[in-house]
Amino acid sequence: MKNILIPDCGQKRLIFYLAMEDYVASKFDDEAFFVWQSEPTVIIGRNQILENEVNLDYCSGNGVQVYRRRSGGGCVYSDKGNVMISYISRRGDVASVFGRYLSELTDALCCLGLPAQRSERNDVLVAGRKVSGNAFHQLPDRSVVHGTLLYSTDLDALTDALRPPVEKLQRHGVESVRQRVCNLSGYQWGSDPVPEPLKSVEALMGFLTARFCDGQIVLSEEDVRKIEIIENEYLTLI
Repeated sequence: MKNILIPDCGQKRLIFYLAMEDYVASKFDDEAFFVWQSEPTVIIGRNQILENEVNLDYCSGNGVQVYRRRSGGGCVYSDKGNVMISYISRRGDVASVFGRYLSELTDALCCLGLPAQRSERNDVLVAGRKVSGNAFHQLPDRSVVHGTLLYSTDLDALTDALRPPVEKLQRHGVESVRQRVCNLSGYQWGSDPVPEPLKSVEALMGFLTARFCDGQIVLSEEDVRKIEIIENEYLTLI
């Protein structure tokens, strides 16, 4: 699996990286992986009703961008404390692709000493609380999984930006989304030292890249321009 790198061209919108998934999946035969971050953004699933899932007044008043993705799944808040993961594989059925990816991610976290486990809803839990949610997108000859990994996300902002349906919270036995999620940086190690890959979000991103990848592909500035054309298509989805 190849790590996809782009030229240093400044901060990009979240939808740039979704477009990058589309571009990489269509251009390269290799399986691909990359990690990235965004400014505060809410991204909703393909079939979700915006007003039912997002606190639009809060987002508008606090500079939180809002976009829609092509994959299904739930509503996500992301900021610089969250690691976004893009995993592009050969086409396969949802269960097998999710199974492979989630097993690899869970194993990686367990190797750091975290009590991580996959849930039946394609989340990853640590000590019973959600640290990673994931969605699936099928392309003509590729499968794409993209997901979150909460490291030091502003959980107050996450709570204020999202409006999960009451029945969803009840299904998980909690009263708010804040009760259901946690940051990896907040895990209590007791007297044990914090593992090096968990000392910063940058260290965690480097650990995941080394764990998943056995080589790299560096995109050109022309590739970036083509991705930006695809990126603009996402503006029409909202």
